[in-house]
Amino acid sequence: MARDDAAGRNLAWTDPNCPVARAVDVVGDRWSLLIIRDAMDGARSFTDFQQRTGIARNILADRLRKLVAHGLIAQVEAPTGKRRVYALTPAGKDLFPVIVTLRQWGERHAYDAGETHSVLVDDHGAVVPPVVPVAADGRPLTSDTTTVRKPA
Repeated sequence: MARDDAAGRNLAWTDPNCPVARAVDVVGDRWSLLIIRDAMDGARSFTDFQQRTGIARNILADRLRKLVAHGLIAQVEAPTGKRRVYALTPAGKDLFPVIVTLRQWGERHAYDAGETHSVLVDDHGAVVPPVVPVAADGRPLTSDTTTVRKPA
């Protein structure tokens, strides 16, 4: 039976022992990740998110509520003090490597050769290099060189 905690978070996890499954339960739908992406790119208001994504208003309201409930986005006072806007929390900002990795996967696998797309650059204008997980000794890691240790 699904139940919510005091913050409105659903506690019926897809796989309670798997961090990937829990993360997907929180941000695994298309709209949530695009909202996080746009927040990282400066979107702050409901209108900003709606215009950037084209998402239906009711779905956007639902996803923003969910992201707030899970502590990824917070509503804060706008600089003008006339309304509230959305801002990434530290937990939301922690999704930056995930967004970069998804972007880089998309650059490699979701476009035809020569097809144009946006590019992520650092504050000096250089293209962000590929994100590669590494072992403690610096060796690149892959699914062939790692295993999951499950709880007993």
